[in-house]
Order: sequence, then C-alpha cells, then structure tokens
Amino acid sequence: MFHTQLEWLNTLKPNFKVLAFKDRFLCGFGALMGLLISSLISWYILGGFNAWYIAPMGASSVLLFAVPASPLAQPWNMVVGNTIAAILGVTCYLFIPDLTIAFSVAVSLAIFCMMSTDSLHPPSGAVAITAVLGGESLHDLGYLFVFYPVLLNSILLMIVAIIFNRLIGKQYPQQAQVNLRSKDPTPTQKVTIQPHDIQEVLDQQTELLDISDYDLQKIILKAQEKANARAVNLFLCQDIMTRDVVSLSENEEIQNALDKFKQMNLMSLPVTNAEHQLVGTLALYDVVDWFKRAADMQTSWEHQVKQIMNRKVVTVRPNQPLQDLIPYFVERSFNYIPVVEQQKLVGIISRADMIAVLNQQVNNLKSSNNR
Repeated sequence: MFHTQLEWLNTLKPNFKVLAFKDRFLCGFGALMGLLISSLISWYILGGFNAWYIAPMGASSVLLFAVPASPLAQPWNMVVGNTIAAILGVTCYLFIPDLTIAFSVAVSLAIFCMMSTDSLHPPSGAVAITAVLGGESLHDLGYLFVFYPVLLNSILLMIVAIIFNRLIGKQYPQQAQVNLRSKDPTPTQKVTIQPHDIQEVLDQQTELLDISDYDLQKIILKAQEKANARAVNLFLCQDIMTRDVVSLSENEEIQNALDKFKQMNLMSLPVTNAEHQLVGTLALYDVVDWFKRAADMQTSWEHQVKQIMNRKVVTVRPNQPLQDLIPYFVERSFNYIPVVEQQKLVGIISRADMIAVLNQQVNNLKSSNNR
C-alpha cells in the first residue's frame, strides 16, 4: 500500500533533471548575487524610497539563474513582460474600485498582452498584483511605478544575470539558432530533421512548451549523433590517424612557420614543445593577423610561434571512437584534430581521413544492399 502511494506521488513530480550539487549551488549563488547587487544599486539610486525593491524579482531570479535557457527567462520577456504587467496593474488600480476585481483583471490582461507580444514572464503576474495591493507608497507613484522600481529592478537583475551566466559558461541570452556561421541548417540537419520541421510541429501545438527551438535543435542533433553511432561500424582514432605528423615548434620563428604553411599547403598546424607535447595550434590567419600588426611598435616583440598561437586545442585519444569527432568536422568545420596520448602528440586526423571512412561506409552499405 505504501509503495503504491509512493508511485502515485511520483506521478505528480515533473520529468525534470536534477542537476549536480555544483550546478545547484551556482544557481542559488547566482540568485544571491543578482538580488543583492541589483537591490543595493536600486536602494542607492532611489535613496529613502521605502519600496525600492519588489518581491516579484525573487521569482524572476529563479528563472534567470536556475533555468536561463527557458524562453520565459529571456531579457525580452523579463523587461517587456514586467513593464506590461506594471502598466496594467496601475491602470486597473486607478479605474477599478474593488481591489479583488482590480488585481484579477490586471493579471488576466497581463497574460493576454504578454502572450500577444511574445513576452510571457510568469513573475510578471505578481508585478500586476503588486501594483494593485502594494500599499500607499506604491499607489502614490502612479505610472512612475512602471519606471521605478519595476523597470529599474528588472534591468539591473537582468544585467547581473547576463554577466554571471556568461562567467560560469552558460549562454544567456539564448542564441537564435544552432548554426552560428549561416542561417542555413547545419550539415547534419540538412540530411535529418531541419529547423522548419520542428517549427511546423510546434505550430500545431495548442499549448506553450517551456523550451526554445534552439534547445530542441541541439537535443535532436545530439540524439541523431547517437543514432548514427549505432548504425555504423565504430572505428577508433588510432585506426585512421596519420602518425607522421607535420608540426611546428613553439620556439620556431613565425617567418619559418609561414614557409612551412606554403610548402605543405595547409591552413593550420599543431605546435609542440621540446618534449613533443602538444601546446597549441597555429592557423594561417593567425600569421596574417601578425603581419597586419607588424608595423605596430607594441607588437614588434612577437617573433616566435608560441607568442601568437592558440593554446586552446580540441584533442582526442587514440582509443576514442571516431564517431566522437564527427560534430567537430561537420558542425564546426575543423580541418584536423590532434591525437594525444599522455600529453604527447602521437597522430592527427584530418577531414580527408573522415571522408575516406565515410566513403568506406557507403561502399559497405551498397555491397550489403546488392546481396
């Protein structure tokens, strides 16, 4: 009986991912910093005004710091939604004598107007109620309530949220599309599910979903990668990597590196130290930028590869499945990926290597179909 009750209670829980402790801590800490900083600035700007901060900002902080990827948490929703709700709340208080009817109508109209302007923000419902029931200090403000504390609080909290989320590596505000180089679908999307397919399905929905098209696209692409991994024979990086790697020394002169680029007809090369450990990568456009800065006396000291190379390098292990590399070559247009073992450069996998594997897979598929 008790077990049955627990199962019933579980049906009431959302299908929501529980984050790791570190991530949960950062969400809470972000809200702490956001509310603390924005409230102190509001207090400083508004001086002795005793309603310098409003409670709905607490609800907004849940969205901005705990679920910044939600469409409901985006800056447009935060600022426009709260502004609309504040205007309607003040209007209803001024023209509807009964407070219960006033705040009920205010919230109802706020929902309609926010959905009409694509600015739905749940805490804005509380902003509308605050405008009606906030007390004499808020009522005396009239429509100034829209500008302070509502608009002031909203903008300050939003700014802190943008800075904090960027510092911890979260994309906020959300990007509009997955493909950052073009408005076209990514190469994977072109041959699977495209953004307009997702949009057509969403247009048929009669209820709002708290997930953006952007996140749906990312999830579908990841799922497609896993499905593709089951559909092909898995190669390992060591199976196809080039072991005789052309590389640059970190202490090599930039002029010599340019000669090597021309000789090998390559766009970028890995950079190693004296112990043959991978320490960076140098692209031809880095050298071009160096030439552009050559006339500047402040950069005349740059003459070695290590001074202009990119130290952040995506690497793979020899025993890593080749399937892991596909997103880098397909979606991010990598020319090559170094293969590293115990920090030492042991091989390299180029785009041509990946094409050769793909060609082999196609030929195997044709052979299977002809049998």
